[in-house]
Amino acid sequence: MNFLAHIYLSGDNDLLKIGNFMADSIHGNKFNDYPDEIRKGILLHRSIDSFTDMHPIYRQSKHRLHEKYGHYSGVIMDIFYDHFLAKNWKTYSDVTLEDYAQRFYKLLQDNYELLTDKGKGMLPYMLGRNWLVSYATIEGLEMIMFQMDHRTKNRVAMHESIVELKQFYTEFEHEFTLFFEELILHCKEKLAQL
Repeated sequence: MNFLAHIYLSGDNDLLKIGNFMADSIHGNKFNDYPDEIRKGILLHRSIDSFTDMHPIYRQSKHRLHEKYGHYSGVIMDIFYDHFLAKNWKTYSDVTLEDYAQRFYKLLQDNYELLTDKGKGMLPYMLGRNWLVSYATIEGLEMIMFQMDHRTKNRVAMHESIVELKQFYTEFEHEFTLFFEELILHCKEKLAQL
């Protein structure tokens, strides 16, 4: 899953959201260097990633992309799944996506000193291009994919995956919906353990 799903699955706990947001740049047991709620967010993020990578529905989605995009098929699929979350946001939240995104951006700005260097470096781009809301449209996804191509030095033309997204749109959306219901339950159980 990508940023939007990770943040959403953190519930209403602000520090947990911050931990979940920046978890990818915290390696090994370095999570122990952070306050308890941020630590829980990092551990939740890792649990979401493990659950997602091993889930047969997610793997089925990813398989459609694997031949052309190889290792990057998982990165692309995470972004596609965030697209379906954003597109169907009203199903999952009473707060509009625009308001939710603005509140999260403000949370990051208000807690800037807690962010990793990678998080601090990413923040201006996230705010400037309104990433969380951009996920909701195919045009927004294309912009994000071009940015990903740039970041990965064009190893794979990820922006071309929009073709597969359109080709298998119904299948991807159906798989996301089934998978996300299970992921929500998994996160509730994990948070109860943490």
